[in-house]
Amino acid sequence: METLRSAVRGQVLLPGAPGFDAASRPWNLAVEQPVAAVVEAADADDVAALVRYAGPAGLGIATQPNGHGASGRTDGAILLRTRLLDTLDIDPVARRARVGAGVASGRLQAAAAPHGLTGLPGSSPVVSVAGVALGGGLSWFGRAYGWVADSVTAFDVVDADGRPRRVTADADPDLFWALRGGGGDFAVVTALELALRPVPRLYGGRVLWTAEHAPAVMDAYRRITATAPDELTVWLDLLHFPGAAPMVAVDATYLGDPDEARDLLAPLDGLAAPLSDSRGVMSPAELGSITAEPTDPGAGLSRAELLTELDDAAAKALLADPIAPLLSVQIRHLGGALARPSDSPPGALAEPYVLYLFGIPADPATAEAVTARQRDIAGALPVSGRKPYTFLSPGESAADAFTSEALARLRTVKRAHDPRNVFRANFPVG
Repeated sequence: METLRSAVRGQVLLPGAPGFDAASRPWNLAVEQPVAAVVEAADADDVAALVRYAGPAGLGIATQPNGHGASGRTDGAILLRTRLLDTLDIDPVARRARVGAGVASGRLQAAAAPHGLTGLPGSSPVVSVAGVALGGGLSWFGRAYGWVADSVTAFDVVDADGRPRRVTADADPDLFWALRGGGGDFAVVTALELALRPVPRLYGGRVLWTAEHAPAVMDAYRRITATAPDELTVWLDLLHFPGAAPMVAVDATYLGDPDEARDLLAPLDGLAAPLSDSRGVMSPAELGSITAEPTDPGAGLSRAELLTELDDAAAKALLADPIAPLLSVQIRHLGGALARPSDSPPGALAEPYVLYLFGIPADPATAEAVTARQRDIAGALPVSGRKPYTFLSPGESAADAFTSEALARLRTVKRAHDPRNVFRANFPVG
């Protein structure tokens, strides 16, 4: 591994070196991530040099800008950090963006917003655009525009032989298909190009109540989502933070006129007075403020499930008992464009909702209790058994995210483009 230092220009850290432990940690500090070395690539040429070094040496490469979605399946691999690949160019006339692999979602939003444009951001502004797109990507605007990956028009990659390449639907349709949601198992993405969407008006925010109002909030949520247009996205959150009383929240965004949004969300206004209501006209650059998720690494245990329905029985099961020791139980409304055909590995989502369960493993006993509570809640609900790739937890696999047909095609692409298994995705396709 000492010879690795002469192969690349970026920083190389080996086990035992000062800073190695911090550099090798994933975003989720509950995940153990053993690696043989950490390389902070200086640029795309540095990535190519690393691949040319690792391939003949029989070493794997696990690529992470900052470690979101890590599964810990990195033993013996070189951890490649791509944070310095931070090029961001906006073409407002063509409504296109060229985004380096290290660019965070919030930075893209901030650059696009002054032009009346938006990417397809999720709830967190600190995840990388490339990482989300490689996993398919669920966003605030997915009901209107589909998977984040559906907006990608080209990838700049380094292939398993260390060659820089541009991948498009015309140049390499199979690899292009696999990269749009199949994970990072096929090449190192150094940059991507994607379509931006117009945002003439945007309305959004969070309404928060004490938990005693959860049944009424759930009823209003179900009525709103039953007839919601594709431009409206609404999430429901059962919350129980340490030292605070349980609460329930509704988070919403609407791509359109604020008066229309208020009409669509009117069932919320007939409920008890909320603790807070942040709804209003907002910039696409402010979307991260709605849920205000942590922007620093921390430990967590999560579980996701796709719900086949949110009927009376499911609503009753969700509210039957306190969510503790979980911090949050979130339901996101899907449907719209996400339910329509997509030429991507995740394809169309028939399920109308996704459930996300999260808790903090403060100690072994709490971790066991969190896992048990997640299992109990999921077991009481109508789940399909499939999960979005970017919502997979460390004990799960790519087979949980894709149909058998899509998984078989992904494995064919993997064998064709990386037969030596140089690239190690968080959740390998096989």
